[in-house]
Amino acid sequence: MPDTKPIRIGVLGAARIANEALLAPARLVNGVHVTAIAARNIDRARAYADKHDIPRVHSSYESMLADPDIDAVYVPLPAALHAEWTIASLQAGKHVLVEKPFTSNTAAAESVASFAANSDRVVMEAYHTHYHPLHGRLREILASGEIGKVHSARATFCIPIPPGRDIRWNLRLGGGSLLDIGYYPVRTLTGLFGQTPQVGDSQAWIRNGVDRRVEATMHFDNGVSAQVVSSLWSRQLFSMALVVHGETGQMQVTRPYHPHMGSRVEVKGIAGRRTERTSRKSTYTYQLEAFRDSIRGKTEAETDCAAAVRQIHTLDAIYSAAGLQPRP
Repeated sequence: MPDTKPIRIGVLGAARIANEALLAPARLVNGVHVTAIAARNIDRARAYADKHDIPRVHSSYESMLADPDIDAVYVPLPAALHAEWTIASLQAGKHVLVEKPFTSNTAAAESVASFAANSDRVVMEAYHTHYHPLHGRLREILASGEIGKVHSARATFCIPIPPGRDIRWNLRLGGGSLLDIGYYPVRTLTGLFGQTPQVGDSQAWIRNGVDRRVEATMHFDNGVSAQVVSSLWSRQLFSMALVVHGETGQMQVTRPYHPHMGSRVEVKGIAGRRTERTSRKSTYTYQLEAFRDSIRGKTEAETDCAAAVRQIHTLDAIYSAAGLQPRP
């Protein structure tokens, strides 16, 4: 698309995350307009559109996809619906920004990737953390040898979501701590140490058929062993951290998955101790800029289908090691 033409985005579903992940960044990113929304409940769609100044409302997802004035769609639906509506969007000739997790299991992810391979549309998974400069900086610190050869790491993400009607407690919709918030520490570790780890010990604590907490170990080809902890509801109410241990020091990162919320990098190594802070520009703004530039042909989508399939394969391997089936 030419730079002079704004990219018109429609939203499939009146999800809470859409405001932070798309609507707010769209007010800051040149060349992007959110012009329509669709929801299964038309009244809810109208209320959402009124609240967020979205010009048009569609009474169904199908109507949205048939709209010739929509260039791309954002899919913030429950994980179990991502594959269906990403493929439907591609069939309608739309570019797609689909929320993480890409799909709820490996088979679904592979089906989307196969379909996308025969399309000229951009399909980008909304793993927003990837686009923030923090993670490039973390790779630079590790490559510098400042903490020596890395041998172990631990990444945690725990938040308190009481069991109830939240979709993260609905197995049929792809619920569970690992697929939702556990996605971040797993993806962070594979981004730092290798895309195809071997999953070792894994344990899941179940409530109402959903994994409320998961602990797992991943082993990488470079000799790094890393532990992942994710929780929706446990004694450890909140934790969002990354710690990497090397032979001569360690690196500790606060808020590594949402660095715009005030991430801090503390390094203790051969050069002593220091602290770095990072950009407060939202990860979602970086992500929307990347989506825009991919559609315009300036860059390739880095969180593409291939990367998404590898991630879901690792998540399914963790579930399997814990004695669970992949999410429906």
